[in-house]
Amino acid sequence: MLKLLLDEYISPEVADGLRRNRSLVVYWMAEWENGNFLGQEDSACLLEAATERLTLVTYDRRTIPPLLKTWAEEGRKPGGVIFVDEKTISPADIGGLVRALIQLFKETGRWDWTDRVCFLRR
Repeated sequence: MLKLLLDEYISPEVADGLRRNRSLVVYWMAEWENGNFLGQEDSACLLEAATERLTLVTYDRRTIPPLLKTWAEEGRKPGGVIFVDEKTISPADIGGLVRALIQLFKETGRWDWTDRVCFLRR
């Protein structure tokens, strides 16, 4: 089942918009685990997210992909990652990001997202 963890650079308004869909479980990084993972290393966030079977939604294509490569080499599995490209959906396009994530949930919400990587499309 797809359960989302929005990274700290995604607007909390996205979380609010997604929560209107009552069947979707979504956490925003600043609220998740009492904000204890704000500013933490990506590996710590991904490890705890995997433990809780959460899929990270992020615009970070600089540090997350190398981490996923290292984990794959070590045989470790993330809970899943959804990458968003700012040229496809701007971080300021709250509605566009909400709509795209809801559509993805409709199409893949029942999948096991363990070790799955996806590039979100509009």
